[in-house]
Amino acid sequence: MTSLIFHNPKCGTSRNTLAIMQASGDNPEVIEYLKTPPSREYLVELLAKMALSPRELLRSKESINDELGLDNPAVSDDEIIDAMIDHPILINRPIVVTDKGAALCRPSERVFTLLANPVSSFTKEDGETVYDVKG
Repeated sequence: MTSLIFHNPKCGTSRNTLAIMQASGDNPEVIEYLKTPPSREYLVELLAKMALSPRELLRSKESINDELGLDNPAVSDDEIIDAMIDHPILINRPIVVTDKGAALCRPSERVFTLLANPVSSFTKEDGETVYDVKG
């Protein structure tokens, strides 16, 4: 399986995650999810693979979240998924899928557990060095 990353090039966490993958010898398929969002069916599949609820994947910092009232506990999972499909900016990122599983990689060092041969350490854009605790 080719690994993949649902990526936003404007997001530092997403850029760092992709860079860790590449530094580890992984050449993932990069899906700029704002341009090419996942289908509803695939988003539901990703949520199951990550063992996350739609609310846990919701990027609540976006203004559209407030406009749609998605923080209201009465909003159902299906309504949140529909909002994510209609407004992909509401999908938190980066999401990485490899042979080892799938995860929302926030913080970026979460990607270490998904890589076959992760680097032992990586220096992020802001100068912080992160380490693969198993490396």
